[in-house]
Amino acid sequence: MNSALSKVFQRTATFSRIAAALAVLLAVITAFFDFEIPLTLQVVIAIIALAIGIPHGAIDHLITIPRDSNRRFILFILVYTLIAIIAGLAIARWNLVGFQLVVLMSALHFGFGDSAFFNESKGAAGTQKISFPTLAAYALPAGFLPVVLPLTDQRTSRVLTKLNPAILNWSGSLTQEIRNLTFVAALFSILILLITKNLALAIDLSLLAALSTLAPPLIAFSVYFGCWHAIRHTARLVPKLPRAMEKVSLGEVTSAIVAAVKPGLYAIVGIFLLGLAIIFKGTGDLTSEFLWSILVIIWALTVPHMATTSRFDLAAFKSSPRP
Repeated sequence: MNSALSKVFQRTATFSRIAAALAVLLAVITAFFDFEIPLTLQVVIAIIALAIGIPHGAIDHLITIPRDSNRRFILFILVYTLIAIIAGLAIARWNLVGFQLVVLMSALHFGFGDSAFFNESKGAAGTQKISFPTLAAYALPAGFLPVVLPLTDQRTSRVLTKLNPAILNWSGSLTQEIRNLTFVAALFSILILLITKNLALAIDLSLLAALSTLAPPLIAFSVYFGCWHAIRHTARLVPKLPRAMEKVSLGEVTSAIVAAVKPGLYAIVGIFLLGLAIIFKGTGDLTSEFLWSILVIIWALTVPHMATTSRFDLAAFKSSPRP
C-alpha cells in the first residue's frame, strides 16, 4: 500500500465528482428559475473545460518510450503524429462518418479508462480489486452515458447546427432507441453494482447519468472530458512518471498531480494556436468555429492516444479477479 499514491486517486475522484455535481446543481438552479444559459457562454465554458483536459493526453511519449532510446522516441512521435493527422483529415473530410466513429471510439475509451482508474486506485490502496464482471458492467455505461446522452438530447440540435450542420443527424432515425438503450444499460449496471456492494461505482454512474441528462449537452460533455476523464487519467499517469513519484515519496499529493500535468501543458497552447490557424480565414462565428476546430484536433489525437493507453487499460482488467 502507498498511502500518498492512494490519496492521489482519492483526491482526483473527489474532484471529478464535485465538478459533476456542481454542473448538475447549476442545471437544476437555471431550470428552476427558467433561465437558459446563452449558447455563446456555453461554448466559452466548453473551451475552458476542454483546455483543462488537453494535457492528460499530451505525454503519451513519456509513458511509452524508454528514456534511453532516441531512435524509438523519434519513431514513436512520427507514427503518433501521422496517425493523428490522418484521423484529423478524415474527420474534416468525412464529417458524418468520422464523427460516428469518434463517438463509438470515445465511449469505449472513456468507459474502460475509468474502469482501469478504479482498479489502479484499489492497487494503490492495497485493497482487493474489483471483479472482472463488475468492472465490465460499469465500463460500458460509464463511457456511453457522457457521450450518447448529450448527443441525443433535443437541445443538442442547436449546438450541432452552430458547430457543424453536417453532423446534425449523426444517429439517423435511431436517436430515441440509442438513448433508451443507454438508460436501460445504465440502470441495469447500477442495480448490479448495488447488489455487489460497489457503492462508489454506483454513485459515479448515477452522477454521470444526472450530468448527461440535466446539464446543457455541450457543458455536460466538456465538464466530463476535462474534469472527470482527464483528471482521473492524470492520476493514472502519476505512477508512470518519475518526477511525480518523487513527490509521492515525499507525501506531497497535490504536487504529484501537478507534476503529472506540467509535461502536457504545452499542448494547450499548441492546440489553441492550431485551432486559430484553421479558422484564420475569418468566416462565420469565430467562437463556434474555434470550438469545432479544437474538437476535431482533440478527436484526431484521441485515436493514437487510445491506442497508446489501451495496453494500460487491458492490464488493469487482466488484474481483476475472475468469478
